[in-house]
Amino acid sequence: MSAEKSVELLEKYIENVNLRNHCYHVCACMKFYADKLGENQDVWGEAGLLHDLDWEKFPDTHPNTAVPILEEAGYGKDFIDAILGHAYPDRTDVPRESLMAKYLFACDEVTGLVHAYSLMKPGGLNDVESRGVVKKMKDKGFARNVNREDIKKGAEEIGLELQVHIQNVITAMKTV
Repeated sequence: MSAEKSVELLEKYIENVNLRNHCYHVCACMKFYADKLGENQDVWGEAGLLHDLDWEKFPDTHPNTAVPILEEAGYGKDFIDAILGHAYPDRTDVPRESLMAKYLFACDEVTGLVHAYSLMKPGGLNDVESRGVVKKMKDKGFARNVNREDIKKGAEEIGLELQVHIQNVITAMKTV
């Protein structure tokens, strides 16, 4: 597919500016990792961009409701499986087997935490350091909807130390 088609879908299904920004952050992280791993940056970026395509309109059936939308738009099985895998096992029965699925899962929740932390800093994202984010993770009242266990599990699944992964996410998010 094309980046333009992905943006059209994003804008059609997601009206909430904060959710759109989250998708752009995950997109940037996926492109960052695709570059490091020699994978297709466009495909990985589009997976990040569209991973929550159905969240706003169909939160109870997310990400399953996105499947027919993505199929109709021409996205392939590997792409769709990565999106389904990012919600395994809580919402789908599609395990994270591909690298793209594992990295999508690893980038999803952590971007929310990094973004929330950046809102506390005078210089925004430019003032965020990974050690500060790791420390803030321990505060259960801060960004309480962000699943800390998923953040830890995501870093583990991609084989990176948590602080290194968070620094990579910060670096990638600065490109948005």
